[in-house]
Amino acid sequence: MNFPKDFIWGVATSSYQIEGAEHEDGRCKSVWDDFYKIPRKVVDEKSGAIACDHYHRYKEDVQLIKNLGVKAYRFSVAWPRIFSYDSDSRNGVVKGNLNQKGLDFYDRLIDELLQNGIEPWLTLFHWDLPYELEKKGGWRNRDIHHWISDYSAEIARRYSDRVTHFFTLNEMPCILGGYRGWFAPGLEVNEREVFNIIHHMLLSHGSMVQAVRANAKQNVLLGCAHNGLGNYPASESKEDYEAFIKAMNCIEAAPGRYAPQEGSGILSGDSLTYYLDPIHFGKYPDKAFELFADKMPEIKDGDMKLISSPVDYQGINIYEGRPITAGSAPGKKDGGWHIEPFEEGYNITAAKWPITPKSMNHYFKFISDRYKKPVYVSENGMSNADIVSLDGKCHDPQRIDFTERYLAELKKAIDSGADVKGYFHWSLMDNYEWRNGYTERFGLVHVDYQTQKRTPKDSYWWYKELVEKYK
Repeated sequence: MNFPKDFIWGVATSSYQIEGAEHEDGRCKSVWDDFYKIPRKVVDEKSGAIACDHYHRYKEDVQLIKNLGVKAYRFSVAWPRIFSYDSDSRNGVVKGNLNQKGLDFYDRLIDELLQNGIEPWLTLFHWDLPYELEKKGGWRNRDIHHWISDYSAEIARRYSDRVTHFFTLNEMPCILGGYRGWFAPGLEVNEREVFNIIHHMLLSHGSMVQAVRANAKQNVLLGCAHNGLGNYPASESKEDYEAFIKAMNCIEAAPGRYAPQEGSGILSGDSLTYYLDPIHFGKYPDKAFELFADKMPEIKDGDMKLISSPVDYQGINIYEGRPITAGSAPGKKDGGWHIEPFEEGYNITAAKWPITPKSMNHYFKFISDRYKKPVYVSENGMSNADIVSLDGKCHDPQRIDFTERYLAELKKAIDSGADVKGYFHWSLMDNYEWRNGYTERFGLVHVDYQTQKRTPKDSYWWYKELVEKYK
């Protein structure tokens, strides 16, 4: 591999997954704080109340980033640390109460990063919605784009003198998952409501972009971080490549799955075009109005202009994909393509996600060509069965192999013309993995949750050598 010298190498985390300090310094309640209490929602009914205790150990964690040699750190601000909301306020204008101690924490973190030569890349929203706003409808309430605009404006006023790179929303399909029963707040809404929620998220993204730009103290760069399946042609044949393009433009999904499938009449949670075309082109895909005419949201004057407020880059969180081949699947509508089943005994991670390095190649070229914006791999990594061995070290050759394979395919995308500018490994350290609690380990650094001891894994040292190579 031979990445450009100006390629950005980084690591990523999110607030609820690492910070802990659930009840400290004025933090208000988040939708995740009680989610684990719902039966069968979170493995072992564990919460992020302590997690990695990053709130108290951030200086130690910044040193881990510094020693790793990366120059960029993607983290998120916890909205519940910045604003609290009155429980008796209903409808109309909702104004948060600023929490100075929460603001001060991120001041300290950002200053510590900069003092150690690490550029902060700030994610404004990574799933931890204040509980009182969910009581007002959360993402079901169109007014959320005003609430999150106020919050984003305050973040810009406070930190944009030192932070120049922002992500708005992280993984809109997963935010939606909170209303399909998968994540907090754990609700299940009807399909019509799904389309409204997506529209409200897109409005929020546009409002966040405008709020940050209007309140920034210097020129700043913004984009969102989207997730999806990195589908790829099953072979290098022209027919399979054309099938891949058709699949990428498909906005329907197989029942109960993210994977695309024409003729299902179900919106794909994995769709790039349904989520990203409004941001980059100012309109939903034409096919959406044909397929989902009775479910599409009310689009008011100015909505699409707001949603398509100019952005500077596109973030993509990528872990896996599916091979796409030409021809119709047995018993399915002939769309000219279908997902080729994996062979028996295919490689999987500890989370039982398929290992598909080819996800990084044609997928990123498609995104780059379609949206004509620089692209960043805002997350990529794997869950592994990591333990600290008798020698006191954590050996994770699978993660090294995984990352090397994925990066090799990413380099192919760059060589073919994809404008990919950087890579953020998920994650800096093991953390609270949402509904999987503490049973998944994605980190370059092992965390003993009983003692909070950090142990850099073999992959940490491998990644350090890789980054050194391209300095």
